[in-house]
Amino acid sequence: MMPGIEFLLAALAPFNILLAVAGVVAGTVIGALPGLTATMAIAVLIPFTFGMRPESALIALGAIYTGAIYGGAYSAILLNTPGTPSAIATTFDGYPMAKRGDGDLAITLACIASVTGGLVGAMFLLMFAPPLARFALAFGPVEYFWLAVFGLTLIASLSEGSMLKGFVGGAVGLLLGTVGVAEVGGDIRYVGSFNELLGGIDVVAALIGLYCVPVLIDLVATPDPHLKLTQEVKGYRLREAASISWRSKFNLARSSVIGTLVGILPGAGGSIASLVAYSEARRVAKDPGRFGKGEPDGVIATESSNNATVGGGFIPTLVLGIPGTPADAVILGALLVQGIRTGPTLFGAQSQIVYTFIYGLLIATILMLPIGLVIGRYAFKSIVAIPKATLVPSVALLTVIGSYAVHNNASEVQQMVTLGVFGWVAGRFGYTASPIVLGLILGTIAESGFVQGYLIGNARGQPVAEFFTRPISLGIIAFIALGLLYPLFTARLRARDNANE
Repeated sequence: MMPGIEFLLAALAPFNILLAVAGVVAGTVIGALPGLTATMAIAVLIPFTFGMRPESALIALGAIYTGAIYGGAYSAILLNTPGTPSAIATTFDGYPMAKRGDGDLAITLACIASVTGGLVGAMFLLMFAPPLARFALAFGPVEYFWLAVFGLTLIASLSEGSMLKGFVGGAVGLLLGTVGVAEVGGDIRYVGSFNELLGGIDVVAALIGLYCVPVLIDLVATPDPHLKLTQEVKGYRLREAASISWRSKFNLARSSVIGTLVGILPGAGGSIASLVAYSEARRVAKDPGRFGKGEPDGVIATESSNNATVGGGFIPTLVLGIPGTPADAVILGALLVQGIRTGPTLFGAQSQIVYTFIYGLLIATILMLPIGLVIGRYAFKSIVAIPKATLVPSVALLTVIGSYAVHNNASEVQQMVTLGVFGWVAGRFGYTASPIVLGLILGTIAESGFVQGYLIGNARGQPVAEFFTRPISLGIIAFIALGLLYPLFTARLRARDNANE
């Protein structure tokens, strides 16, 4: 049942609308800068909300969050560098579209998909939060282990060229994820005399290094312009993007639901959601070979799913007090400062706050369409117009600032540069950055889930059975098998059809 109209009217108060607009603009700008993630955007701007009413503060933070997730698409499309981890899969087709002169179309598609996914996630939050939160509680350490393995197999099968190279890249990422103090047990591994590595390889530093530094090296090494345009920048291309989105409406809806459901799982986040949605879009496509070469459906799948995780992630945060993503953890801290206690009674005892916030999140998501189109148009025109001699040092400065600003740690800048050079060398041999980054991100989830699952199973006297007898685990294992075998099956079918022609 839909909550009362009085909550919608409260969200439509002029001050709340102003906060939604300002939050979306600020989040989009910060999310577009490499290294300045959605979590950082919220953390930086959260002090400005302490003097506000709780519902207004939540609307501002939700608007910043959803704007930052969308903003990550700008640098993913225009610079081949995801502004946030959630935009990793957007680089697969967004950057090829920009290189062939369709960057303005890619940004508009990303905006439409982001708004659609955000609306779906917020509607799930509005209508189904308590039962979906109970679904999230069914996930234990074993399920998270298999979910991480699922993500790893998907990125390996989606890697360009060789599936084997994708697996190797994922294994390298897993190895990097073991550096430092162990997630469970506290063992110190692969640190040597470098005490700076005790905290492990920072994900943001690795993300910037592996994606951005190789692009900068190539820009310096080649005389060609960054983006080749065969025609003048067309502008918004809204009608064309809307037509493509309508033709891909099933992909848009499926990816939005996938993003919402993955977002409900604490710790999963937009990087897994966008990867799963991208894989599903590719799997059901009539011509999967177009993905990775500038296929609009790839941008639609990733951007709708990662924005849907915003609403999905708020479900366990508000109902269970368990943050779905790092950004949700920061927002949960802001709630506690405001004196709000999350839990099953929140939707009853403090319904005025929570439902006003949800309607405010819906309004902020709708406002993201005109705001995102305007910012995106000028972002594309600016990147295209900037001379390479100005673009390269500017982006290089942002990479240094972004990797340093996370923890104010100079060693993470060193990590960024080292991994960037490594990524550039690996790219010369056909190894892409995406499997490495996803291996690093998912490695800690997989390790923690495996060790905890093994300890639980060992206490029950059946450590192996613990991983293969739970119903949800069996379902995820089936998807893993499908993700690995389906590309081989379709390749064999295409080979047989070509032989018969």
